[in-house]
Amino acid sequence: MAAGSLAYVALVSSDVDATCAVLGEHLGLPRNELRTGAYGPTVPVFTIGRSALAVFPAGDPMVDGQEKPGLHHIALAVDDLDQAAANIEARGLGPVTRGAMPGLGGLPWFAIPAERTCGLRTYLTRPLELAPHTPGIIERIDHLGVASTDVREAEQVFASKLGFEVESRQTDMQVSMAIESFTSDKYGVVYHNRAPEPVGGLRVTFITVGDCELEFLANFDPRQGGEVDHGRPGDTRQDQGAITRFVNSRGPGLHHIALKSPDIDATLDRLHRAGVPMIDLKGRPGSRRALIGFAQPKGLGGILMHVVERN
Repeated sequence: MAAGSLAYVALVSSDVDATCAVLGEHLGLPRNELRTGAYGPTVPVFTIGRSALAVFPAGDPMVDGQEKPGLHHIALAVDDLDQAAANIEARGLGPVTRGAMPGLGGLPWFAIPAERTCGLRTYLTRPLELAPHTPGIIERIDHLGVASTDVREAEQVFASKLGFEVESRQTDMQVSMAIESFTSDKYGVVYHNRAPEPVGGLRVTFITVGDCELEFLANFDPRQGGEVDHGRPGDTRQDQGAITRFVNSRGPGLHHIALKSPDIDATLDRLHRAGVPMIDLKGRPGSRRALIGFAQPKGLGGILMHVVERN
């Protein structure tokens, strides 16, 4: 393997206190405070499974001054930064550049060019060595959704070149079924089923990194723009529209985070009772035979997050 496990995911929040309340108080993730840079401020870092979530305020230098809330980058944990960088460059993903200042936890870090990783900002760092997370209402990160333009290219980079394992591939499709009826006073009623018409779709590839997956999502048919109805449970057509709009406005990159729970209905109810604005109050069918449920991004400082229950 050219690179190691997942060290942390960088989140950009327009309301750090609200994001921390959801992750720490409501979902029970252990909170740490890690310094950025040599003398910079600390940022809250929540351990989750074998990884962590670092919550940065909008405009922070560690997220390139990004003002829009969302997910910014992933950091891969490696013991030997120089060797890992050399391996990655040897596989055609360079030039790997060293951060100008110390990163999270005061550790050195390297960046792989985003144009070589299908728009997914990918850093290298040493392990953060945080206290382990004991699974509770949240077990770990289930997956990180990545808006993509070509899932085959993403697989080539993260599986073939970086050496991570493909967990599964799938196609999400929504079709329209039209039924015509012909009613006659002499011949009765005749029904005719028209051929199904695709109205929305996504190509999806899951690639395992550490104890979670990267979920690369690409528009199945660029001629179908999709629709987005904010604040209501989505469907495949809406998902296609959300990914398409994200790529058109921001380019390919991290789109959402999904947290794995052993009891999705209990977790959604806990968030709802805590006053977190919710899209779903009960789990509904999702990918990989899972149940999923979304929180409103406005309750997490603009970060799109959903809960997943699956075996």
